[in-house]
Amino acid sequence: MAEGIRDKVVILGMGCTKFGERWESAPEDLAVEAFIECLEDAGIEKKDIEAAWLGSHIDEINIGKGGNFLGMALKLPLTPVTRTENFCASGTEAFRGACYGVASGAYDIALAQGVEKLKDTGYGGLPDSPAFGQMQAMIGPNASAPGLFAQLATAYSAKYNVPMEKIKEAMAHISWKSHQNGAKNPRAHLRKPIPIEQIMGAPMIAYPLGLFDCCGVSDGSACAIVTTPEIAKKMKPNQDLVSVKALQVSVSSGEEALFTDWDGAGMLTTRMAAKKAYKEAGITNPREEISMMEVHDCFSITEFATMEDLQISAPGTAADDILAGFFDLDGQIPCQPDGGLKCFGHPIAASGLRMLFEMYNQLLGRWPEDRAVKDPKFGLTHNLGGVPNQNVCSIAIVGKN
Repeated sequence: MAEGIRDKVVILGMGCTKFGERWESAPEDLAVEAFIECLEDAGIEKKDIEAAWLGSHIDEINIGKGGNFLGMALKLPLTPVTRTENFCASGTEAFRGACYGVASGAYDIALAQGVEKLKDTGYGGLPDSPAFGQMQAMIGPNASAPGLFAQLATAYSAKYNVPMEKIKEAMAHISWKSHQNGAKNPRAHLRKPIPIEQIMGAPMIAYPLGLFDCCGVSDGSACAIVTTPEIAKKMKPNQDLVSVKALQVSVSSGEEALFTDWDGAGMLTTRMAAKKAYKEAGITNPREEISMMEVHDCFSITEFATMEDLQISAPGTAADDILAGFFDLDGQIPCQPDGGLKCFGHPIAASGLRMLFEMYNQLLGRWPEDRAVKDPKFGLTHNLGGVPNQNVCSIAIVGKN
């Protein structure tokens, strides 16, 4: 019986650029910036990397197909590079490839890198791209991401009889909390605290989502070098190590949009990936055992629904937990301690590894006290690519070895 990769892989080092409008930097520059930090953190040389996985979503804009971009940008010495693409989970897919390569015994040391440069395209949101062609064919050419995700709120309100005003207040708290955290993070794109009143009074984008309920796009890159626990202990004998506890992916089969009884108030893929990830990690009570999270807050309502899909909040109670500060930085399970997509923006393939970068450094106790999670044990990351009724969800759980 398959047993997964729990504790078979250790993160040896990580790196992450500042996210934002990086007009001065080419995609290659962003990749190198993150890689240099990652290599120094790992304490190895380029020649020690035996294989690499590159996450990149929109290849026709700035990366191209195949793995040549990363090999040439980093000057990897004829190293095998595999390019991965899985919508917004593309960076986590690269991480999964590197981890599986090490866990299988095929490689001792592997690299995972995600990079995307979207601001140069001139779009305020995700650029028009053939990469979205199949999805647009299914959901219609006039559908928008805010419009589709906004329907989570109305479906949730109808299912649990929660007043829309309470949902809007909870969404405003989500954005407020993330901006509070992002203001403390020098690598975030947006670093200004936003008052609740301003969030509640912002222009409407797609009811009930206002301006501050929607994340923007940005440029950025993040990467990880992984190895076996045995090698990591030899290289860093007197240091804490962060090991991979679970990696799970779930992909829509189309059933949500067809003839089933899906209620539209959450994501089936997240529920399935979470169930499998907790089993792989040996977690039986996520509300008590998970220490912190980085989830895919493309919209405030997505984070709202994800709290229940991840079995952190009981069905119908997410708003109560959110408004009570359960997910604040000083709450029981801080969510988006680095500011999340709300403050970093979303350079698609870089986001998953950026989330892991935060969990990794929090577990190692590297951040200043004012933004450090207290005594973390397990960190969870969640990427959701697509729309509520057609998506891919990737979940990683990491913890101290």
